[in-house]
Amino acid sequence: MGVILKTGKEIEALRKANRIVVEVLNDLRANTTAGMSTMDMEKRARKIIDKRKAKSAFLGYRGFPATLCASVNEEIVHGIPHSKKILKEGDIVSIDFGVFVDGYCGDAALTFPIGKVSDEKEKLMKVTREALHKGIEQMLPGNHLSDIARAVQSHAESNGFSVVYQFVGHGIGRKMHEDPQVPNCGKPRPDVRLAEGMVLAIEPMINVGVPEVAVLDDGWTAVTDDGKPSAHFERSVAVTSDGPDILSDW
Repeated sequence: MGVILKTGKEIEALRKANRIVVEVLNDLRANTTAGMSTMDMEKRARKIIDKRKAKSAFLGYRGFPATLCASVNEEIVHGIPHSKKILKEGDIVSIDFGVFVDGYCGDAALTFPIGKVSDEKEKLMKVTREALHKGIEQMLPGNHLSDIARAVQSHAESNGFSVVYQFVGHGIGRKMHEDPQVPNCGKPRPDVRLAEGMVLAIEPMINVGVPEVAVLDDGWTAVTDDGKPSAHFERSVAVTSDGPDILSDW
């Protein structure tokens, strides 16, 4: 397909979609408590989508059965919401979410605590969020995808954590997943040069323990191979001559 550069008008259309993504993620972070299920979160998200007349980017995508990816503790990504998955004090939950508005896709993710969590989990969330922004800082015209990957990986590993290599960020626009793929570690192939008008979803997934991943029997939920916690943060970002423009910031 190749990299599709976006016009200023298209970037504003992507920003509009991302505003709804941010609204939902902020709502879930503010209103999710111990004792709720991940399906309760799913239902809350669907109500906002319906109210805003948006379309879920995830529901039905390659057969995925939900609007949210809701991943708890050692679950890295693609967790399926379920009424029997009850959140408890000390959990961390990663929510990945996207919508289409007027034909353009917004996509973002964040990890947040349920009540008071361990110091290790607090540090994991902090470092993952920082790694994301260090990657975003490299989104300048003339830089390369490898500059993003290097920034994310070095920050995570310097803090004693590992970077998931099986999952990557991506271009985004009229489709949720466009070229190029954006790894969070190693050297991308090809190592694309960044140009004004690129819009990329940057999404590091950082683990306390080993970087390896296993997939549960549901065929979707990816978990850490050693059962230790993982965190996930994602933003949709445009490359501009004035620097990175975060379309899904809050």
